[in-house]
Order: sequence, then C-alpha cells, then structure tokens
Amino acid sequence: MTVGSGSTPIVTVVGFHHARGPEVETWFGVEDGSDPAEENDWPLLPFMALSDGAHVSTEDFSYFTLRHAATSTLPVTSLFGISCTRQMDASQLVNRPADVTRSTVQKAVVVIADSPQYFGQLREKLSMVTRAWFAQRDFSDIDILKKFQESLPKTLQDNEDDRDQYLGLSLRELIHEFKYQTLVLFKCCLLQPKMLFFGSRCERLCMMQFSLISLLPGLIRSLQDCADPELDNYEKNLVMPASLKTSERNSLLAYMGLPLQIFGRGSLFGPYTPLQQLDILADFGTKSYIVGSTNPLLLQQKDRYSDILINLDEGTVGISSSSLRASLSLSVADRRWIDFLTQSVQETWDPDNPGRPKTMGYVGSEEFIRLQFEEYLLALISSVKYHIHLEKSKEKPQALLSDIEGDPSHDFGLDWIDSWMKTENFRIFQKFTDSHLFDIVEPHHPCAGGLTMEDVQRRLAQQVSELHLDERFSTGKETLNKHLATGQKKVTSAFNNLWADIETMREAQRKRQEEARATTGAASDTLQVVPTQEKGSAGGQSHRQSDLSTAQTSVSAASSRAGAYFSSWGTWAAEKRKTGWGKSALTDQSNPTKSPPKASATPLRQFRLGATPTPTPAGLRPLSAGRSDLVERNSRGENRRSSGLESNGISRDLDSRSRSRPASGNVGNVGNVEPKSGDGKITEISTESGGL
Repeated sequence: MTVGSGSTPIVTVVGFHHARGPEVETWFGVEDGSDPAEENDWPLLPFMALSDGAHVSTEDFSYFTLRHAATSTLPVTSLFGISCTRQMDASQLVNRPADVTRSTVQKAVVVIADSPQYFGQLREKLSMVTRAWFAQRDFSDIDILKKFQESLPKTLQDNEDDRDQYLGLSLRELIHEFKYQTLVLFKCCLLQPKMLFFGSRCERLCMMQFSLISLLPGLIRSLQDCADPELDNYEKNLVMPASLKTSERNSLLAYMGLPLQIFGRGSLFGPYTPLQQLDILADFGTKSYIVGSTNPLLLQQKDRYSDILINLDEGTVGISSSSLRASLSLSVADRRWIDFLTQSVQETWDPDNPGRPKTMGYVGSEEFIRLQFEEYLLALISSVKYHIHLEKSKEKPQALLSDIEGDPSHDFGLDWIDSWMKTENFRIFQKFTDSHLFDIVEPHHPCAGGLTMEDVQRRLAQQVSELHLDERFSTGKETLNKHLATGQKKVTSAFNNLWADIETMREAQRKRQEEARATTGAASDTLQVVPTQEKGSAGGQSHRQSDLSTAQTSVSAASSRAGAYFSSWGTWAAEKRKTGWGKSALTDQSNPTKSPPKASATPLRQFRLGATPTPTPAGLRPLSAGRSDLVERNSRGENRRSSGLESNGISRDLDSRSRSRPASGNVGNVGNVEPKSGDGKITEISTESGGL
C-alpha cells in the first residue's frame, strides 16, 4: 500500500480490546491482505487514534503524524491522520461479539492522508459517518465506511482551492485567548525550541498547534519532513528562485524565502503525542519539536521535555529556559503591533460566533489576521537582511540606503535576532535567498517607533479589561444588594417586633389602669352605702392620714432648707481654706465691711450647745458625731478671728436666726424653719444637698 502525493486517503478502524488494549481492526482503500501498519512500522497508530481521556467525552478527535516508508517511486515522507472516537453502551448492541466483555465499546474511525490541508472539511464528514455507524448498533456492518472511503477523492478534489482556510482553530480565538502572547508563540516557533502543548481536550489541543504553524505562510503545504527528525527532503529539493513576479503573491513569498522550514532535520511535529512516543522526544537527534499531550503525567517532567509549556486548560505560557525567555521579550514596536491586532479582535468579538467579526467587516477577520502576520514576517526578513548588510558595509557608507535611518532590526529585538540567526531554518533561509531582499520589501517594522503615551494608555486599558473589573463589580454589587435586602428585612422585622411589644405593653398598662379606675370607682360606691358609724371611723382615719401627709411635707421642706443652709457655709469654708485663714484676717482688716453674717454663727453654736435631744421627726436622721465635731471646729477661735462672729449672738433663739440671712444666696429660706422640740433647739437635721 502506498499513500503518496495526490494519492487516495485510506481509512481504518481502531478498537479497544479489554485484554490487548488499542488495536487496528480493519483497513479500507488498501489491497487485500496488506497491512499498512506493519509495512510502515506504525506500532503506535492505535495509541495515537485513541487518545488518553477520550472515554470522558461522547466524541473526540485526534490529529497525528506518521512516517511513510520509502518506495520504489517515492522517498520517505510524512503522512497525517485524523481520528474520530466515540463510545456506546455494550448492552445496546444488536449483534454483540463474544470478545466484548466490558460495559462500553470504544472505537475510532481514522483517515490517513498525505497532507493536513483537507482536515478542516474532512472533519465534519468523518463525524457524520462515525455517528451513523454507531447508530446502527452493529459494528459488523461496515458498508457505510467503505462508501465513505470511496467518496474521499472526489470530496477533496471539489475543495482543492479552499483547503487552507478550513484547517486549525480560528485565529480570532487564538488571539482572543492568548492576546500579546500570540506573537510570543509565533516568534518562538521560529527559534525552534522544544514546545509542549498540554490540554485535557485532544481536538482543541491539536487545533491550537495547527493554527499557530498556519501563521507561517505556506508551511502547511510543506510538512513532508515533520513526522521524523531524520527526514530532510525539503532542503534537498529546494532551489533558489531565479525570477520574481511582484504581482503574484506566491512568487513574492517564494522569492523572500518562505515558508521558513522549522521542521527539518532534528525537528518533529506531533499534534497529539502519546506517552509511548516519549523516547523519540528524549532522543539525542531530536533538537526541537512542537508536540501536544493530554496526559497530566507529562507535566511532572515538563523541565525535561520542554523549553516552553503552553497549558491550554489554565491559559498560561511557561518558559523554563532563561535564554529563551530573554529572546522572546517583546520590543516596544512588537507590543504596539500585537496590541493593535488584539484590539481589533476584542472590539469585534462575538461570543456566539467567535470565528467572524460581529461587524461583518474586514478588520478583525481571519484573512485580516493572516495578512497582518504575513506583512510582519516579510518586514522581519527584510530587516534582518539589512542588518547583515550593515554589518558587512560598515566601512562603505555609500552602500547604505539613504531613506533608512539606523538599523531597523532593533525594533524586532536584537536578542531574538541573534537567537534566530543560530537556528536551522535561518541557515536554510540564508542559503537559498538573495542578500538584497530589502530592495524588494522595505526593511521597516509595521509599528516602528519609541514608546508613546498612546502605548501606555492602550496597555493600561488592556490590563484593566483583563482584570474583568466590570464582571467582578457587578457580582459584588449583586452580592451587596442581596445582603442589604436581607439586612433591611431583618431590621424591619426587628423594629416591627419591638413596636408590637411596645404596643402590647401599652395595651396591658392601659388595661391595668382601667381596672384600677374601675376598682376605685367600685370602692367609692361601697363607701357611700356603709353605715354612719363606719363613715365616722373612716373620716377619722382619713383625718389622721391627712395629718401625717402634712407632717411629712413640713419635714421635707425643713430638710431642703437646712441642706441649702449648710451648703452655703461649706462653700464659704472651702474658699477660706484655699486663700488661707491668715490672709482672710488681713483682708478683713483692710475691708472691715466684709465679714460673715452674724446670724450664721448662731445655728452652729446652737448645735454644739444643744443639751437635750428631741424626738426625730419622720424623714430626719440624727447628726453624726463626726459632723458635730466638724461644726464645733468651724466655730472655734481661729474661725472667730477670720469670720468676726459675735459671741453674744449665740444665745439667740431659732426665730431670730430664721430672720437672719447669710451673705451667700445658697441658703434660700432657711429663716422659715420652725423648731419641733419643746425647748426650741434643733438637735438633728438630715440633708442630702450639701454640708461641710
């Protein structure tokens, strides 16, 4: 069996056996009795067709590369496979074979062709055929697979002109997800490091890689050496262009040295690479590769198998090589260019239709993105050629271009240019291209220039948009509104409950008052009907209660007046203690008119000279011994000199003292106090409003 250039694709079925694992079951489009897997040494074909984790989803696709052995007419080349994997419950089978012992049946229908250009349109047809075959619930009926393989040549021939645009993930999705890092990955491919893509979904993993390499013009059509690091047919058959037609795009690209062959000797391309193929990655002859894996075990050895890891599940790009990290640092002009491209995609993004701008315009479309990358790459190649020309013509100023200032390659990053000039694809490029390509394409970065305020504003705007502040604030606002609403309900409920309790208490109090009034009214009615003798006794009792109330009122009045009286004396004594008694004497000599009122000494002496205690009225308390001593000390000799008290005023009775007014206005109506004892002496007064 031979699958060469322009040949008919072949179809095979791969199943999972419970004892033997993945295995090839049958072939379509080959000679009877032939087995392409044995003829071309494809022991890993079943593992490539049934990817790790395919059992998790109802349908999944896998893309891989195979090495096709040399024949009498064709050299060693690369083939490309696409498989559609599905599974179903074994109990639903109409004709269940004896070797089906598991609860589910898993199979993959595989198409192998000489170019991946057809895979875009081939995927949809392969999916329909596989779904229809599973719907029969009888895997022994393979007529639909035979007809599918027979229809492939006509299907591919009818879509020969449009095959490029159907391959790979949408470039808009690529830029929307990776933004400025899209340019980092693009320039990384040209440096030919070990690139490892990881993702749990096999189809998305493979499509991301095809989308990336499709940004290099013409590379999809030149992957004949990508399946094995030992292949080198592209360089052997390459010749330098002898002519140029600027009106033809393909002629211009070929003259400029495109496509840049990043999959030559020592390189490998495996969109899906099973763990059984890791020995090829670790081989000494494998210098660079772009591979993908769905097995998380490979992440544990990422430093061994990769210089750069692209984790599609997390959307991150990790560069483990320090030299590669320095080379991939974007210049100001590079960042301005990719920011412009990212902005054009973001402004026209439609979540319902990611592959097409919502404005239905040209800016931001797939074709627009491809042409932008093509323009960037041509400017890069021309600038590098001019950079080499400058190095050779340092002593010949007349050989330089008058309209080009300085070295335009600086805008692309000198570290990256130095690294690129050491790669295999640059060696091939330099070998088969003219040294004066800058005469064809202007050596000038599409967004050349230094950092401007617009660049800063654009980057800040992009960083803010990446934070998704609007989404976070909206979520926080909703949460806050919910909490406020809940809090408002709780507060309202609390106030309502409190008000209800208050109303209940007020109602209870009102009822008690009504009951009290009703009881009082009833008692009043009872008193009116009692006998006369009872009225007399009640009247006497009421009279005694009235006398007791009057006495209590008189005692309270006397207590308040006495308290005010002692408060005035306490204030005066406090002032004397502050100024000093001696100073007060001098002050009194200089101002003989200022002296304590004469009547004020009488009550103090009266307290000391009281001989016979009298009964204590209700509401009064006996004067303590400490207070009596204090009164006595305040009435002795040192106070006499400062206060000017007259000793002959001591014997005045309570009525004369009542008519005397102290100088202070704090005593009030103390002169109205009347003695309650029989001898006219006040022996004890209780006060709470002041004193000494």
